[in-house]
Amino acid sequence: MESIEPQPKTLVDMVAQIEEWLEAQDSSGNADQFAGILRTVVKLSTDNAGRGDLKILNRAMQELRHAFRIFAPYRQQRKVSIFGSTRVPESDAYYDLARSLAQGLTQAGFMVITGAGPGIMQAGHEGAGQAQSFGVNIRLPSIQLANRFIRDDPKLMNFHFFFTRKLMFVKEADAVVIFPGGFGTQDELFESITLVQTGKSQVLPIILMDLPDGTYWSRWQEFLRDDLVQRGYINGDELNLVKFHSSAEAAVKEITGFYRNYHSYRFVKQDLVIRLHNPPSAELIERLNREFADIISDGDIRLTEPLPEEAEEPETLRLHRLLVRFNREDFARLRQMIDAINATE
Repeated sequence: MESIEPQPKTLVDMVAQIEEWLEAQDSSGNADQFAGILRTVVKLSTDNAGRGDLKILNRAMQELRHAFRIFAPYRQQRKVSIFGSTRVPESDAYYDLARSLAQGLTQAGFMVITGAGPGIMQAGHEGAGQAQSFGVNIRLPSIQLANRFIRDDPKLMNFHFFFTRKLMFVKEADAVVIFPGGFGTQDELFESITLVQTGKSQVLPIILMDLPDGTYWSRWQEFLRDDLVQRGYINGDELNLVKFHSSAEAAVKEITGFYRNYHSYRFVKQDLVIRLHNPPSAELIERLNREFADIISDGDIRLTEPLPEEAEEPETLRLHRLLVRFNREDFARLRQMIDAINATE
């Protein structure tokens, strides 16, 4: 007679059985994460969570799963998120600038992410072309329809929540470019800066675009410098997290220059591992130790081989590495260190 598997008596028993199945079936090495998600769901069933709370969680997980699936095939291709006003007409100089920027980015090997609506978002898709574009649309009571350049593309995503949408904008971006805009644009800008400032996202280029005779960002910069810095709400170094440009060519050069030698970084326990395309010279390492001693919490910057924890990222194992005991506070200074690395031939 065939043996009959004992049936789970409780949700906890069921999760335990599913965890065993995941361990046996999953080859991605992520069984522990799947099990963690299941345990959280089980706990929700005993937490007396309200139906509204569960609907938020369910909808958010559905949106993120869908977005993860769409972005997954393009994981190794660098991307730039472009933000700006929906109210810019096609005849406007800002529209032309955004379209030229997106075209230049794709020629440099980047894909483009925009919010899929009209205005600056449409200009980004027009310049990049559908094949190199992602649309991260938001459903609004007024119904924001996707622009004609991304409307029928499988890389168009529609979000109910702003927070899931903004997560994908920043998570998938290797650079962020912001054109003048309203409340939504300012929200996206300040969230991007805050995530980098606090180390919740990778340091990346944040570029503010204006026309050569524009005053939108110069007045914004004056507010930061004359009010926030003067009052001590931010420090002066943090202004270096953003760069200002008025031509598509200069913005593309800024972004490509950021990745000229620098590739990426990750934290491994207390250490920061900075990955580079080219081997750093002894002179460069000496200079970094001297000029950035204020952000090193212990020891010196030194060469290292890939750490065991990096085996999960095999595509990076060929890269050269610097090991830094970074203080995890001064990310604007870390941006300056990356600039110093890129400035060295």
